Amino acid sequence: MSSWEQREAFLINAAQRCLQGSKVFDLRRSHLVEASQISKGTIYNHFITEADLIVAIASHDYGRWLEQAYQDDKDYADPLKRFLFHHCTRLKDTLKHKRFVMDRIMPNEALIQQASTEHRQAFEANFQAYSQWNRETIAQVGSVFGFDRAELVANYLRGNMINCDDADKASDDLQMYHQFCYALMQLMGHSDKRIPSQAEFAVWLAERQQQYAA
Repeated sequence: MSSWEQREAFLINAAQRCLQGSKVFDLRRSHLVEASQISKGTIYNHFITEADLIVAIASHDYGRWLEQAYQDDKDYADPLKRFLFHHCTRLKDTLKHKRFVMDRIMPNEALIQQASTEHRQAFEANFQAYSQWNRETIAQVGSVFGFDRAELVANYLRGNMINCDDADKASDDLQMYHQFCYALMQLMGHSDKRIPSQAEFAVWLAERQQQYAA
């Protein structure tokens, strides 16, 4: 990783810290001067427009989720458990660390087009790859005719993430994850299949807690 890439990653991390716990994206490039102790000119070189900052943070988030998805490919042979536990992990991570929910404002085509080519292309690559992973995993669980299940699920995932954040849900609420997976199963058209038991969720949650503590 070049020094330019390292500095940009540092700025994005600083931006995410500034946004922790926020329900609105009220961060500007100028706010990063104090948060990062990096000069305004350098920050504006990395993010030419305010749209660049938003799109860069969103790209980083999708890249992080995609990395988790590829790890889940290795950890779960069963595509159903892989899909469910992946999105439970994403939900837990967001709630535990009080991350700003980028689903509130992204994807936003008008905003994406305002970003510079480099940031726009990076976002589109990560967003498309992550969307493709979700579609392929849903297809592996089993096709159900009549509806675009991937679109239904994507809309639910976005709305649920926002609702859980608005309600300040606890990240260790087993019942929340159980109900979340039940709803996903219905939308995927696989109500005949069994979701993981609460005992399995308890094991999964304990493993996540150990990872955070490490």
